[in-house]
Amino acid sequence: MQHLTPRAPSRASQKLPRRLFGRWWRRQTLAQQDRFATLGPLVSVLLFLAAIISAFWYLRNEEFERETESVKRDTEIAQQQIRLRLIENQEQLVRIAREIVTRAIDQDEFLGQAASFTRERPEINHLFWITTTRTRKAAYSAISFHPETGLSGDEYGASLPKEGKTTEPEAAFLAARTLRQPIYTRPFNDSYGMPVVQVQIPLIDRSAFSGTLIAEYSVEALMRYFVPAEVSNRHAISLLDSQDKVLASTVTPMPGQKSRPASIVHDVPVAPAGDGLILRGQGYRTSIGLISNTLFWMVAALSVLTVWMLLGTWRHMRRRLQMQSALVSEANFRRAMENSMLTGMRAVDLEGRITYVNPAFCAMTGFGETELIGRTPPFPHWPPDRYEENHRMFQQELQGRSPAGGIEVKIMRKDGTLFDARMYVSPLIDPKGQQTGWMTSMTNITEAKRIRDQLSASHERFTTVLEGLDAAVSVLSVQQGELLFANRSYRLWFGADARGHALLAGDSPGLPRLTDMDDGVDNLGGVPTQELTEAGSDPREVFVEPLKKWFDVRSRYLQWTDGRLAQMLIATDITARLSAETLAASQAEKAQVTSRLVTMGEMASSVAHELNQPLTAITNYCNGMVTRVKGDAIEKSDLIAALEKTSRQAQRAGQIIHRIRAFVKRSEPQRQAAQALTIIEDAVELASIELRRRHVAIQTYVAQRLPTLMVDPILIEQVVLNLLKNAAEAIDSAQLPPARRNIELRVVPRHTPEEGGVIEFSVTDMGPGLKDEVIARLYEAFFSTKAEGLGIGLSLCRSIIESHRGRIRAQNLYNGSSVVGCRFTFTLPVDTSRSEAHPTPNPAVTS
Repeated sequence: MQHLTPRAPSRASQKLPRRLFGRWWRRQTLAQQDRFATLGPLVSVLLFLAAIISAFWYLRNEEFERETESVKRDTEIAQQQIRLRLIENQEQLVRIAREIVTRAIDQDEFLGQAASFTRERPEINHLFWITTTRTRKAAYSAISFHPETGLSGDEYGASLPKEGKTTEPEAAFLAARTLRQPIYTRPFNDSYGMPVVQVQIPLIDRSAFSGTLIAEYSVEALMRYFVPAEVSNRHAISLLDSQDKVLASTVTPMPGQKSRPASIVHDVPVAPAGDGLILRGQGYRTSIGLISNTLFWMVAALSVLTVWMLLGTWRHMRRRLQMQSALVSEANFRRAMENSMLTGMRAVDLEGRITYVNPAFCAMTGFGETELIGRTPPFPHWPPDRYEENHRMFQQELQGRSPAGGIEVKIMRKDGTLFDARMYVSPLIDPKGQQTGWMTSMTNITEAKRIRDQLSASHERFTTVLEGLDAAVSVLSVQQGELLFANRSYRLWFGADARGHALLAGDSPGLPRLTDMDDGVDNLGGVPTQELTEAGSDPREVFVEPLKKWFDVRSRYLQWTDGRLAQMLIATDITARLSAETLAASQAEKAQVTSRLVTMGEMASSVAHELNQPLTAITNYCNGMVTRVKGDAIEKSDLIAALEKTSRQAQRAGQIIHRIRAFVKRSEPQRQAAQALTIIEDAVELASIELRRRHVAIQTYVAQRLPTLMVDPILIEQVVLNLLKNAAEAIDSAQLPPARRNIELRVVPRHTPEEGGVIEFSVTDMGPGLKDEVIARLYEAFFSTKAEGLGIGLSLCRSIIESHRGRIRAQNLYNGSSVVGCRFTFTLPVDTSRSEAHPTPNPAVTS
């Protein structure tokens, strides 16, 4: 059985890192190798210095953390000692208080127990037995020697509670009486000026408060007896009040000297004394810092010296490498130009022999460097059919007579394809100032030439389109007022003068007055073109007086090809359109008047019947007065009364005639501020004649405080009257019973997402309703369901409402599947800028 022994690493595996490092080192340039050789030791020294500083810093932090833990531990030990002593004393005091309450001891026995209690507890100065009236029933003092304080009177005055005083004993007495549990006071000074703390044990006799048992601790004695010596030897321990005032300390400061603040502080409360007493432990760093560490400064000084020497060596090598770098840069500059330039470069000597070509020239022509160097004309990249032309241009190149703007030539690639190129020629000067040849740069302009041809064709097409427009298009320079472009229509109307552009621009608030601009001042300099376009792009209608034409003008600002700010106007002749609109408006007005006349014609019999009543009354009054005057049987007062009645009947007839004339009178549409209540009252007054004749009742409701309408009141009155008349005719034609012979007219405000705030007018009847096919064609011109109807009433109503930016609609009312009426509704938008509160009377019923 063979024993296997560990095999040593092979020599090949040991040499692998060395080979890799050697391969990487050989790939570096000489300058990089020198830089690495110099910077390597420098980096090593800096790393060594950083390691030393880190080690010192780590040791310092570790020592600080150990000292902090030690201070915290000693402070908590002292706190535990004091806390246990206070709890033990409190238990004994509670036992004594219980004996006092159960009357197991009297005053003399209390004094004996107090002496025995304080003898074993040197931290307690006094014991007091206090009644509910704060009177001292018994007191024992453990202080055998009182300091010379110069006090007179009651030496326990500061230690006893006093009613109405804001002392610590009084506050603890009140708290013990209220809470019925031991209460510790905050630190205070007794009659001798010594800091003390009291604990007051309430005396509860049959659930009644009968006083307190007070034990007064000396703060200095708590510190002296209950802070272990080993703790005070290591760290300074102090007792402080809530205001951070030192009451007692294991270290006494030198008089007149300010103590050095501790670097480590740990505070804990002295339980169960509450937040009035704080135990503070203080520690100081015993180790010296980095600044005073001699070893550290020796290492730092040696490191700085080494770094300084290495920097000096590096600067010396850098100066030596600058010359080498300059030579390398010169060589690399030419190579970089050759490899990065997209422009082909070719050099020829004074005899015309090619001496140099760059890679871009070879890539353009497809010929290699070996195929071109040393060649003389004709060159292989000359097209065979252009030898003579290329030879002539080459002779001009050798003579230095090539144009400065370059020459455009055809170049043949190695595969026989041709491309357009532009060549620039410049003399080749050597370092001695002698010309050794000519340098030619060549650029492929095939794509640029194609794009230029496309742009030229596109510009031609664009110009053709603009020239064929019926609208006048003009572009004017804002700064100089120069007309930059004008199409055929503009030249036909205004010629080649910029004043036509100014006439079209006019005085619109959004456009500047181009004719008033100073050529030397850029009034709109710095203003973005987009902002100017938004300011003046709204279409306007402009009347040109010399041409007697109306134009629709649209404008915008743009940046001209040379960077100047320009204004473009597109003016369309709208004279014929405006004339047609005027004619249509006139025809619409005539149709409205005709509709009103037709309405009055249809109501003629009702109007005649309405007028017959006042006229008959006038005749009767006149005949009666004539008879009584002839018989001399009338008094003056009766005559006057009869004449007044006759006058009222005549006024009534005149009002009817005046209202009808105002309704049918032809006038221009005029929008004005109007109230819905006034319109409804006038329309109902006219319609009531027809309604009474057909025995149809009307119920009107107009909401209060409706806003003002900006409408033509006559036209809206015409719509309301037409709807009321149609409803009455539908009810009368259907011969409905009296219970269904009524119409409801309502005017209320509405707000919808589509229309916003509107006033809604609705006319509801209890008639037979409308058929679906009739509703679909209800607003068609000349469509009517009446045998003698013209079919223009509802069509005009719709035109009137839509001209006021409102909507009109009709719908049947159903009771289950039966039609029980019809409702016409139209809305008018509210002019909120004129909204006012106009009170209206209470809703009334008119029949």
